[in-house]
Amino acid sequence: MPLYRSVTIAPGTQLLIWKIAETLEELAEGVHLNNGCVAKMDKMKSEQHRKALLSVRRLMQEVGYSDFDLYYGPDGKPHLKDGTNISITHSYAFSAVIIGIRNTGIDIELQREKVITIADKFIEPEFAYLDPLHLEEYMRKLIVIWCVKEAVYKMISRKQLSFKQHIAVHPFEMKDITGKAGVTFGEIDYVYSFYFEEIEGFTLAYCLDNNGNG
Repeated sequence: MPLYRSVTIAPGTQLLIWKIAETLEELAEGVHLNNGCVAKMDKMKSEQHRKALLSVRRLMQEVGYSDFDLYYGPDGKPHLKDGTNISITHSYAFSAVIIGIRNTGIDIELQREKVITIADKFIEPEFAYLDPLHLEEYMRKLIVIWCVKEAVYKMISRKQLSFKQHIAVHPFEMKDITGKAGVTFGEIDYVYSFYFEEIEGFTLAYCLDNNGNG
């Protein structure tokens, strides 16, 4: 299908979402990849992963970029050659990017109860306000927290940054679709705003650095 959604989330910063419903051949049509990316895709055993890669490039093309504009730093963080910030995510049926002047992180995850069994691996202070007796909301909030921590990690991009020890998602309500996440790590002691939404059984969250290109 065509672009699922494109929205400006801050001045000069755009969120784009693609719902992956095409065949691999349909997705590849009109997409030009650099040699390194072609080699990377050839090594992918999963068609789903190849589709995710191509759908991200389709999203980039929506705002005038191609695979030739994209590179990855030593830490694995994606960058655009003109200095514009980009963050990338994909999960099963969806891919999404944020492209713009703000440093950012984005994540999308399929909503699964499995998150309950691994909760103690990525949260600690958050247990104080979560209610496991309300199972559905408990799962939904856990997935929001996971997505937020992934988004913050991508934005800050520090190898030793721990989801459990260094990132704390403050109490929030599902109806608010926004919240705060505190990061204490090295010289960083800051609270960031995050935003989230649920899309067809998936949860998407993103965070923006208040320091512009920071």
